[in-house]
Amino acid sequence: MKVLKFGGTSVGSIANIQKVKEIIHDGEPKIVVLSAMSGSTNKLVELSQLIKSNQIEDSQAIINQLEQKYLAAVSGLIESEERKETLKKYIFALSEQLQSFVDNQTSNYNEIVAQGELFSTYLVNQFLQEQGVASELIPALDFMRVDKEGEPDYFYIQQSLNRILKDTPNQEIYVTQGFICLNNEGNISNLKRGGSDYTASIIGAAIRAEEVQIWTDIDGFHNNDPRVVDNTRSIAQLSFDEAAELAYFGAKILHPQTVLPVRNLEIPVRLKNTNLPEAEGTLISNRITGEGIKAIAAKDGITAIKIKSERMLLAHGFLKKIFEIFEKYETAIDMITTSEIAVSLTIDDNTYLTEITSELLKFAQVEVEENRSIVCLVGNNIIYHKTTPQIFQILQNVNVRMVAYGGSNNNISLLVNAEDKEHTLRSLNHYAFNPNPTLV
Repeated sequence: MKVLKFGGTSVGSIANIQKVKEIIHDGEPKIVVLSAMSGSTNKLVELSQLIKSNQIEDSQAIINQLEQKYLAAVSGLIESEERKETLKKYIFALSEQLQSFVDNQTSNYNEIVAQGELFSTYLVNQFLQEQGVASELIPALDFMRVDKEGEPDYFYIQQSLNRILKDTPNQEIYVTQGFICLNNEGNISNLKRGGSDYTASIIGAAIRAEEVQIWTDIDGFHNNDPRVVDNTRSIAQLSFDEAAELAYFGAKILHPQTVLPVRNLEIPVRLKNTNLPEAEGTLISNRITGEGIKAIAAKDGITAIKIKSERMLLAHGFLKKIFEIFEKYETAIDMITTSEIAVSLTIDDNTYLTEITSELLKFAQVEVEENRSIVCLVGNNIIYHKTTPQIFQILQNVNVRMVAYGGSNNNISLLVNAEDKEHTLRSLNHYAFNPNPTLV
């Protein structure tokens, strides 16, 4: 059995939902994981914020906008009057539920944002059944759970999901929600934004799927950011390590944690384009191909922190002291470099920057630089490839603030000023992927 995940744009319009039906209705059993219709989650997040600040009229406007959006989708997609009435009742009940949060001034964020996935799956399942597809809706909240650390409870998920599948046999399609789950206390939670990809691979691992497919509006990983660089191309093959590096360092097509559940089980992940299903896309597996620069990605919103102290010289335990502060505030570190008396590192979450800085200042001098970008070059054995050292000659006019080289054989990361990111991406692209590159 395969697991297919479709993102918000893939279920964001009547035409795209019809494309999804054509893709999945091939007679082979599969689990289909759906995101909320494009734009829905943003509206629900906004609603939660408006309720929290007690902006009643604006909250009601959001509820009305969602209601009209969903009613229009039903009207354009469903033919049966009976099914239309069933779906309308669902939508009106949803509006009443959201209105109750407004009336009670209860901003239950997780429960509010979950409604996007709950509606999209209900709508698509009704549509599939109307089209004669043997389809069953299996709620993610019946099997998807995280533990107290926020990590997937794999044993619970595997046992619960396989029991559900056994109890509902002979279905071609099982439709479920991405993103949403229960926490260890049984309350509605989620896997963070973009978590539908993660849901799909967790499910893939639980059922030992033949393959996990991620369907979006782009035909696989590209060798550079197509929003910045012209004439990028799709990459046919990536290893799990290469894909994980690219996803973490800015390639938006894939949630960074997607490959984790399936890599040790050797379950491949395939990235496909809903609008161009015949395109090859990208296959992610344990297979390793080629060497040198295979792709370039960039991550924005980076903050660099330089920690300097003469106490560090010949002292043990200094780095431990630093890392314990970041662990205390649950703030991940992206890059790190050290010298005799200084440590420079980067973070992409400034939520606790003030608190972290305050604690570091107790034993060191601290310099903070915001509005930076990480440019990441990825490829098998990239650090050993003969052409790699020349990238520093290419970037001689770019103010490279930090370099992470050697921590992974497959990744070189460069910290640059945000305003230099596009120039850096284009210069590296010209060198790495131009048929006749020249050093600039």
